[in-house]
Amino acid sequence: MKNYSSFLKSPWFWLILVSILPLVPMLHEGIPLTHDGRIHIARIANFYASLTEGNVVPRWASNLNWGYGSPIVEFVYPLTSYVASLFHGVGFSLIDSTKLVFSLAYILSLLTMYIWVTAGWGRVAGVVAAILYAFSPYRFVDLYVRGALGEHVAFIFPPLICWSLWYLARYPKKFLASMIVIAVSTAGLILSHNALSVIFLPILGMYGLYLYFYETKQKNRFVLFSLIGLMFGFLLSAFFWVPAVFEQKYILIDKVTKGAYGGGFTAWNWFFSSPWNYGGGSEFSKEIGLSGWVAIIGAFWCLWRAKQRGAKWFIGGCLFFFFTALFLMTPQSAGIWERVPLMVKLQFPWRFLSLTTFLAAVLGGVSIAQILSLSIWGQNTTRLLCIIFCFLSIIITSKMWRPNGYINFPEEYFTGIFDATTDTGEASPIWSVRFMEHRPKAPIEVISGTASIEMRLRNTTTRAYTIKSEREVQLVENTLYFPGWNVFVDDKIIPIEFQSSLHRGLMTFFVPKGVHTVTIRFSDTKTHRMANWISILSFMVISGMGLGAILWKKRK
Repeated sequence: MKNYSSFLKSPWFWLILVSILPLVPMLHEGIPLTHDGRIHIARIANFYASLTEGNVVPRWASNLNWGYGSPIVEFVYPLTSYVASLFHGVGFSLIDSTKLVFSLAYILSLLTMYIWVTAGWGRVAGVVAAILYAFSPYRFVDLYVRGALGEHVAFIFPPLICWSLWYLARYPKKFLASMIVIAVSTAGLILSHNALSVIFLPILGMYGLYLYFYETKQKNRFVLFSLIGLMFGFLLSAFFWVPAVFEQKYILIDKVTKGAYGGGFTAWNWFFSSPWNYGGGSEFSKEIGLSGWVAIIGAFWCLWRAKQRGAKWFIGGCLFFFFTALFLMTPQSAGIWERVPLMVKLQFPWRFLSLTTFLAAVLGGVSIAQILSLSIWGQNTTRLLCIIFCFLSIIITSKMWRPNGYINFPEEYFTGIFDATTDTGEASPIWSVRFMEHRPKAPIEVISGTASIEMRLRNTTTRAYTIKSEREVQLVENTLYFPGWNVFVDDKIIPIEFQSSLHRGLMTFFVPKGVHTVTIRFSDTKTHRMANWISILSFMVISGMGLGAILWKKRK
C-alpha cells in the first residue's frame, strides 16, 4: 500500500496520466483521418500476412499496387509493422493495432525524455523536458494530421540513446549494460524511420563529444564502448538498412524524390505563428509553440549566466543546432539541398521539426536546472513556476488533440487487393510504371498460344500453377518483377523477361508443351542473406554478453 501511495505521488504517475489525455480520441471507433493513416494499415496488413507465412523479414507486399505487388516493405522502416503485427497476432484488429502503436509510442517518448534529463539535470528538469517533448505542436501534426507512424515511434529513441551514453560516461564500470542499451536503442532508431536516423545520429554523436570532454573521466573506455555500442546498433539493424541501401538502385526513389524538397520550405514567421489545420505538407502548422520559444529564450539567458564551461558548451551547442535546423527548413537553404545528395533522401525540409522539438525540450529542462542551481527565485518558487509552465504548455495545445474526423473500414479492405502503392511511387521498380492504376484481369494470363491453367497455391511469396498445353505457350505473371523472384518449371529455373513494352515490369516466360508445374517464388537475394546473418550473429553476440554478465553477477 505504501509503494502504491508513493507511485501516485511520483512524477511517473502524473506524466503517464497527462500523456493519456491527448490520446483519448484514439478510443473513437475507426482510424483518425490523416494523410498516411490508412496506407500504414494496408502496409501493416501485407507485412503481417508475410510474417504468418514464415517470412521473418518480409520484403514483398503482395496485395499493394493494385495487386501487382511492391517491394516497399524492404525500404520502409519495419519496426512499426513488427509491433503492430504483434498486437494483431494476439487479437486486435488492424486498425486498433495501429492505434495502439501510436499511443504506446507517444507515452514511451515522454518517459524516455524524462529518464534522460532527470539523470543528467534533476527531476524537475526531467518533468519540464518531458512535457515540452510530448506537447510540442509538431507531435500532434505527426499524430493527428500526417499520421506519420514511423516518425512518431522514432521519437522514443534519441533520449534513450542519450541516457545510455550519459550512463556510460558516469558509470564506466557498468559499460556492458550501457553498451547494450546504446546498441538496441540505435537499432530502434534506424528501424523506426530512415530519415530521422539521418537527422538525429550526427546530433547524438555531438552529445557524445560533449560527454567525452566534460562528463567522463575514463575517456578511452567511454570512446571504445560508445563506438562498439553504435557499431552493434548498425549491425543489429543490418537486415533492414543493408538491402535498403544496396538495392535502392532498382527503384524509382531518386527520380520521384528529385526536387521534392522545393515544395517543403517554410517561411521564418511560420515557426512563430502558423494556423492549425489539416492540410498538406505546405499547409499544416510549423509552429515551434509558445512553450518551445520560452524554453529557447530561457536557454539564451542561461547561456549568459552559466558559470560552468561544460554547461555553456552544451547550451550553446543545442542552440546552434536548433537554429541550424530552422535554417534548413527555409528557402534560404535551397543551395545546401541542391548540393548535398544526402539531404534529398530526407524528402521534406520540415522533417527537421523533429529535431527542433527534441532540442527545445532539452533546452527547457536544462534551463530549469540552471535556474535552480543559481537559486534566483528560490527552490519552492521555481518549482511552482515549473508546475504552472507545464500546465500551460499542456493546455495551449489542447485544440490539437483531435483529428479532422475518422474513417472505418472492414479488415478485408486492408487484407485484400489495395488500390495504391502506399507511397508516392518511389518504391516501384525502375523497369515498371510508377503506379499500375488498374487491377489485373487474372493472376496469370496466356499471351501467346493456348493453355489451361489451374492455380494450386498463391500467397505472398509463392505462386504455383499446373499448365496444360499442346504447344509452347508464353505466359505473363501479373506480379512486378524484383530481384528475388524466380520462375521454375518442374523445379527447374527458367529465364524470365520483365521489360516487355506490352507488359512493362511484369514477369513473362515460356512453358513447353505438355503438362507442367510452374512455381514462381520470391526468395532472399545474396544481399538479403548476408544482411540477415549480420543481424543474427550480432544479436547472438549481444545476447551472449548480456546473459554472461547476468550469470557472472549471480555467481559472485
